[in-house]
Amino acid sequence: MSVTTRVLTGTALAEALDDVARLRITVFRDFPYLYGGTLDYERDYLRAYLSPGAVVVVAVDDGRIVGAATGAPMADHAADFAAAFADRPEPLDQIFYCAESVLLPDYRGQGLGHAFFDAREAHARALGARWSAFCSVIRPADHPARPADYRPLDGFWRRRGYRPLPGVVAHFVWRDLDQPSDTTKDLQFWMRSL
Repeated sequence: MSVTTRVLTGTALAEALDDVARLRITVFRDFPYLYGGTLDYERDYLRAYLSPGAVVVVAVDDGRIVGAATGAPMADHAADFAAAFADRPEPLDQIFYCAESVLLPDYRGQGLGHAFFDAREAHARALGARWSAFCSVIRPADHPARPADYRPLDGFWRRRGYRPLPGVVAHFVWRDLDQPSDTTKDLQFWMRSL
């Protein structure tokens, strides 16, 4: 495989939004997210990354987007995350939010996760951010949909210098694939200094 990564902005990003939306729907169906997204919702969500300060990094194989990572200044997400960071000393306007990384299974374990973080962290530094943060969904170890071979990414994140922030938990609502209605999910924030 000859996979390359590149940062998308402007027209190139606008033209790739549907491909990134479909990729997110595919990857987020799996554990631990178990999310059944729609193309309309994903298109609307991804439009936020057309704003100044935001970044989308894609992994491309033979012209096809096989992975994507998004990020934006945390202040752009303040409404969603302000409560989680209320007791933290770091100002939201100095934190860069590494939103999501999605990668098709066949492309995992080849260094693309590092490439995604490297590009977003470089972008954050260029914007003057002092910290980089992301959040991960919290699922119980005995969750019935957890695959027997599931490996959490905690070790990868720790090797990159991220640590969980005690008590800094966001709450989001979505419907699990096997559930009749939406439920609230807890997401643990991790952070590192830049």
